[in-house]
Amino acid sequence: MKKILLLSDTHSYIDDQILKHAKAADEVWHAGDIGDLAVTDALKKVAPLRAVFGNIDDHEIRKEFPLNNRFICEGVDVLITHIGGYPGRYSPAIREELRANPPKLFICGHSHILKVMPDKKLKLLHMNPGAIGKHGFHKARTMLRFTVDQGKIDNLEVIEMKR
Repeated sequence: MKKILLLSDTHSYIDDQILKHAKAADEVWHAGDIGDLAVTDALKKVAPLRAVFGNIDDHEIRKEFPLNNRFICEGVDVLITHIGGYPGRYSPAIREELRANPPKLFICGHSHILKVMPDKKLKLLHMNPGAIGKHGFHKARTMLRFTVDQGKIDNLEVIEMKR
């Protein structure tokens, strides 16, 4: 079993609260709009990190992280991208891959809107952790914490912080 901390849209912001939650995780997953490599460097010091770049990220971040990151974690097929949409409204850039070879867990960021919902048609779970950074229109900063174990996703929690 692995404890996962899922975050997105840091926009160059990292603080001790985020790092406290990262230290309690077995892995941290970042769904893009990192903003500054100092963010991912700080996260990597406390837990293994998987990440993708987002639309605001510069060439240095794009050299270090891919546009899409697909992997298996504890028997769960995971696909992370930054701009992905949500069930029924997937981004054209990822729509065909999702239809042709759907993962069990599809993660994206970008919208700054926390959303977790099943896609019954593609038989996948969609997660967007919202935004944990301070830049943007969101009223609360959010992340998700959950476990993956033997092909199952469990113990989902929302972590909410004041702006």
